[in-house]
Amino acid sequence: MSGLAPNRPFPARATRLLRPVDVAAIVLGNGAVIVGMWIRHGGLNGLTSPGTLFIAAGQVTALLGTYLALIGLVLMARSPWLDRLFGLPCLALWHRWVGFGCLWLLVAHTVLTTAGFAITTRTDALAETWSLLTTYPYVLMATVALVLLILVAVTSARAARNRLTYETWYFIHLYAYLAMALGFAHQLVVGTDFLSDPVADAYWVALYALTVLAIVVFRIGQPLQVSLRHRLRVEHVVAEGPGVVSVYVTGRHLDQLSVHAGQYFLWRFLAGDGWWRAHPYSLSAVPNDRHLRVTVKAAGDATEVVQRLRPGTAVFVEGPYGSFTGDQRTLPRVLLIAGGIGITPLRALLEELPAARGAITLIYRASRWEDVVFRDELEALMKSKGARVHYLIGRRTELRRDPLDAGHLKHNVPDIADRDIYICGPDGMIDTVRRSLRRLRVPASHIHEERFAY
Repeated sequence: MSGLAPNRPFPARATRLLRPVDVAAIVLGNGAVIVGMWIRHGGLNGLTSPGTLFIAAGQVTALLGTYLALIGLVLMARSPWLDRLFGLPCLALWHRWVGFGCLWLLVAHTVLTTAGFAITTRTDALAETWSLLTTYPYVLMATVALVLLILVAVTSARAARNRLTYETWYFIHLYAYLAMALGFAHQLVVGTDFLSDPVADAYWVALYALTVLAIVVFRIGQPLQVSLRHRLRVEHVVAEGPGVVSVYVTGRHLDQLSVHAGQYFLWRFLAGDGWWRAHPYSLSAVPNDRHLRVTVKAAGDATEVVQRLRPGTAVFVEGPYGSFTGDQRTLPRVLLIAGGIGITPLRALLEELPAARGAITLIYRASRWEDVVFRDELEALMKSKGARVHYLIGRRTELRRDPLDAGHLKHNVPDIADRDIYICGPDGMIDTVRRSLRRLRVPASHIHEERFAY
């Protein structure tokens, strides 16, 4: 078992002060207040011509688009509270849709406002656009902000993400902060809510301040506090297979680190230029008071650097994150489905789950036997837990049927609909498994997933 220390007690289900419906009510309530303030400031007055109607619509779309932008930043501020309440996959999905909604509203604001002024002044749209850009500096700033948000949105599309390295994608997304700063300056000077109402001023400033506070606390303050308190450093690196290594990280007071099997950190190994590149790696063993373990497969520059880490290298972490834990389990029996290196959090979960004969089944999908990681550890764990493992080996092009289709899953796990199912691996594999589970009428509440994609 690679010298792993005894595992921690199985975590109890967390108590939640707020429910998802409460968060939705807060979000919608603030949206209603924003529109209500616009109406209070005379937004519905003077709608006597097509030009004023366009301008009014432009004002509303600007306010709601800005509000969605702030929500998007909060969703990805790495708040442990939101992460525990909804889970990162859900937050990431909402962030994506909120981001696109924000972009379309701000594009609509630009088009509607320009059209409204062009109609009112009886000029063509191009001339009015040029006039606004060259006459009002804050309009130019808002235009730059919109271009930056478009760039962020374009690189968020799956086709673009597949062509970008994680570092490039992450760096481009930092421009969203600059876009919000430019947009706030524009809103502060020309926004109707800021011209004559100190209450509205205070309200919007508070929204921005709370957003910045969430980012500073959860993306800077909390990681600094954790890393300085525990003084993490690389203990040693162990080869697990072709291009796969496990990194053991030691430090102070690790028994006081609030982390569970199935969770992950954003890791910065402070060697070379690794200080600025944070990468999400799940724990591959139950955390203990001696070390944390992550297992990484070489798949790019950053992961290849991990293969060459030396003992003593300082480590900076953000987290822990993720709700892919035993806390989500509601049924006595569990099915774990891993694809490739997606075995890492499931290996930790398997170690933490209580032993009960027949209660745990593992399905491990890999292209080759050489790609099966932790085989000796898994065999020992399965024996001690009274569990079963099915290795599904072979390239898709060499197999007559997908071994993860509904028929194969039902054959290997006849009681699959009566189990909690944990899935981890690449997007394509998880999508295949989800389609199979839908055909088998497995309730969505029984399915928990962790995608190895950004």
